[in-house]
Amino acid sequence: MTVATDGPAAPLPIGLDDVRAAAERLRGIAHRTPVATSRAVDERTGARMVAKCENLQRTGSFKFRGAYNRLAQIPRGVRSQGVIAYSSGNHAQAVALAAHLLGLPATIVMPTDAPASKRAATEGYGARVVGYDRAAESREEVAAELARVNPPAAVVPPYDDPAVMAGQGTAALELLARVPEPDVVVVPLGGGGLLSGWATAVRALSPATRVVGVETVGADDWARSLAAGRPVSIPPPTTIADGIRALSPGRLTWPVVSRLIDEVVVVSDDDVRAALRFILTRMKLVVEPTGALGVAALLAGALGDVTGRTVATVLSGGNVDPATLAEILLDATPR
Repeated sequence: MTVATDGPAAPLPIGLDDVRAAAERLRGIAHRTPVATSRAVDERTGARMVAKCENLQRTGSFKFRGAYNRLAQIPRGVRSQGVIAYSSGNHAQAVALAAHLLGLPATIVMPTDAPASKRAATEGYGARVVGYDRAAESREEVAAELARVNPPAAVVPPYDDPAVMAGQGTAALELLARVPEPDVVVVPLGGGGLLSGWATAVRALSPATRVVGVETVGADDWARSLAAGRPVSIPPPTTIADGIRALSPGRLTWPVVSRLIDEVVVVSDDDVRAALRFILTRMKLVVEPTGALGVAALLAGALGDVTGRTVATVLSGGNVDPATLAEILLDATPR
């Protein structure tokens, strides 16, 4: 489901050259994460699944790629002013580590209900964390006020930034080097930074590949936006996949995703729980709920008939709260 446009389309914020340039900046810095397969998934679905293991990336998610690519482009003369970012967890850790590696002070605006493990990891990388009430405050406004008082070298959003988007696409370049022409690529879809980068790389290098985003029921702002032909907002979602709790598509990610992908599919939280249990018990990999979305879509049949097709996905993160993981694993009653 893509959005039709009248007349010539405006240039997109990023292109393949931007993704390739990001890959050069990340060379020797980001992990070149492995690709996993699963005979059990293949037997259940009839497809051949390949999964890019960004749960094994530095800081435990793909977010490190975009954060480092963004911060590495800040001129050295202003790096002492530091950076400000806002995030519920993975982007926070990514910016904190990237800032540490590049010698920048970092302040992270994080919701007070973020998993304690993610806040501890962010502070462990040397960043200062400023909390806010997700239900009553805007993280963008909190960050803007901090930036007004102490102007930073940059405010680094979690997805709506060309350098961040391009950095996320570098994982797709690595995957396509291993699997040059997958039939389907299925990617978790929150703010759209990850899918923007992946769609840019895949469309340029494997144009026949079907590109699919995945959301959960109630966190389906992209599905609703594509149906409406314009970005729409939704109430704060309560999905278990905390990495996709954006309220609307990003201003910059919207044109990329809406123009380059084929469709968005929606799965339930129970589908995500089942996929997470499967990945841990059968593939022996730890992922967070958001990281299981692509596998959930495949196992739940949301991609339709994929018999004989190569389906590529990304295990986007592994920073699951231990209590949440234990609850999901113990609650294995069929629903």
